[in-house]
Amino acid sequence: MNMRYLAFLAIILMAGVAFAKPKLKKVQISKEISVLLPQDFTPMNDDGIARSYPATTRPLAVYTSPNGQIDFSVTQKKSQFRAADLAMLREFYKANLLERFSKVDFIRDEVKQVKGKDYIVFEYVSTVSEDRQASNLKPMNKYSIVQYTIQGDQLLIFTMHVPFAMKNDWQETTRQIMESVVIK
Repeated sequence: MNMRYLAFLAIILMAGVAFAKPKLKKVQISKEISVLLPQDFTPMNDDGIARSYPATTRPLAVYTSPNGQIDFSVTQKKSQFRAADLAMLREFYKANLLERFSKVDFIRDEVKQVKGKDYIVFEYVSTVSEDRQASNLKPMNKYSIVQYTIQGDQLLIFTMHVPFAMKNDWQETTRQIMESVVIK
């Protein structure tokens, strides 16, 4: 009985270590933008960015976990809108998300202040289903937080994607990372 108890305790202790929250460090994205990211995240190389983010506007920066499964990105593009337009833009960006995925379950969908700056914040679980009949692929699920803000004439988009299977372990840390964004 005593040996079983010790074995159980050892398993619990190891599980706690395996799911320990990552230590965050300040990362300077640009002269104006900084964020706290896990110490073991590294900048994604150009080939990885081209593969993972094949959009017309290349992200300003992408940081990824050692296993390449979790990404944090910042994209900056010209905008004709002002920060005062965020509430109106929220519906537009929400419709864009709903169009991109087979299914979106929103956890948060709001305009809120982060460090004194207004952001559109979407926290959600997305599903991409393979619609081709010949495919046997399972739907892909991701947990994400996306924040949009406008600084001058620039739209800034902060995105963090985590595989759905890791959501429970990463949700608190992901929220902490997104709350740590500072724009000077």
